[in-house]
Amino acid sequence: MTGRGVSAVARIVARDDGRGGTSLPVLEGEGPLALRRTRGSGAEARVMVVGAMSGPLGGDRFGIEVRVEEGARLSVGSAAATIALPGQVKEEARYDVRLDVADGGELRWLPEQLISAKGSELCVTTRVEVGARGRLVVREEQVLGRAGEEPGRLGSRLTVRVAGRAVLDQELACGPGAPGGWDGAAVLAGHRAVGQLVIVRPEFAEHPMGARMLGDGAALMPLAGPAVLVSAVAGDALRLRRVLDEALAQLGG
Repeated sequence: MTGRGVSAVARIVARDDGRGGTSLPVLEGEGPLALRRTRGSGAEARVMVVGAMSGPLGGDRFGIEVRVEEGARLSVGSAAATIALPGQVKEEARYDVRLDVADGGELRWLPEQLISAKGSELCVTTRVEVGARGRLVVREEQVLGRAGEEPGRLGSRLTVRVAGRAVLDQELACGPGAPGGWDGAAVLAGHRAVGQLVIVRPEFAEHPMGARMLGDGAALMPLAGPAVLVSAVAGDALRLRRVLDEALAQLGG
């Protein structure tokens, strides 16, 4: 706890255990960021982030750091949606995520939605580093306001580097005080749920995906190097999840 709010960091390291599985030599959570290992599948280890408190609230500083070493496979999800809420501290909250996947490692980062409640102010940054032969699935979903509620102020930035080369640097700002036009036809067009998938696979370098629409409100775009981006907007969280799940299934899960 700081004078500005709660400060907490969670850390995960996944390592090839040499027996066809994945060990977790580091699995550490603080305060509101509790980590639980759940039943995996085959060589893949699975971890759930369990929120032990409400938030993030105004002034909070949350962080998650994940490292997947060569030969390890890890899937990370969350037990429930994260809800950004106003707090007694009239200051922006921050949520910083750092994902590092080595050559030959594989990470599936699939948290539940982030909901921006009225009166909240949150900045989220996700920075991803992937080795040349690493494999990655990242899903991000933002919901602007709870049912029948105006959103808070939400800023997000997603950067992805593959083999040291930047393939994506994307920012979005929504809600009160955000630059004009965020809710217009060129950005969200009145939708209240927005999300993206980033998929990195070595085979995409040899067999690039072509840009195409994936139904109403979703599009697939190839990125430089072995990566693709799926961007989608929808009227609510359920529709958004359905669109992204269908897109991931079309791309082979």
